Amino acid sequence: MDIAFLLNEYFHGANDTSIDVFDAQTLNKVYKDVIHTLTSHLEIEVSVLQALSYCLYEIMDNVHIHSGKPLGTTVTHYDNQSHELRVLIADDGIGIRASLAENPKYKDVSEAEALIMCLKDKITDGKGMGFGLYTTSRLIERIGKEFIIHSGSHKLITKDGRTSVVKNGFWGGTLIYMVIGTADEIDPNQVVDHRTDVTEEYNEAFVESGELETLW
Repeated sequence: MDIAFLLNEYFHGANDTSIDVFDAQTLNKVYKDVIHTLTSHLEIEVSVLQALSYCLYEIMDNVHIHSGKPLGTTVTHYDNQSHELRVLIADDGIGIRASLAENPKYKDVSEAEALIMCLKDKITDGKGMGFGLYTTSRLIERIGKEFIIHSGSHKLITKDGRTSVVKNGFWGGTLIYMVIGTADEIDPNQVVDHRTDVTEEYNEAFVESGELETLW
């Protein structure tokens, strides 16, 4: 995977980017390390971390479940001046269209159609629930500044409240990039459509019991 390209394209000029490579065995450790690093930035609203933690794990797990390749890469950068967090998760696997086409219902979808469909609820190749990118899209609706899915020769781009799919370059796999605002409080459980209690899950995993009272 061309890490230099990713850094130049999506993190140009950024200092202190965190880069992690993971596989099925190290996914949980890398995921927890990334979240623990983000919790050190006290400027990030806790409710944002609670929602993001769910979405991030789901996207990283998608690499293991759907890409057909063993490795994924995650890159993060927090800008405490603009209160913006940049997150990128990428793999060099089969891509979204080929993955969806493993489900007979979606075998004839185009590459561009697949990028739009994958953000909808319960759209899956049959190996997962089709919930991870759906919840991520709900997070972007609330605090997203920019959102990109690049797979094959097409990019889905959401910016300034508008979404478009364009033919732009080639990424052999799936690349997901988001810029989110971190200063505003949100309802994390609303992001996941109240189907699970991400607030409780985050607190149990990442907050020391003695610190819980300071969250409220």
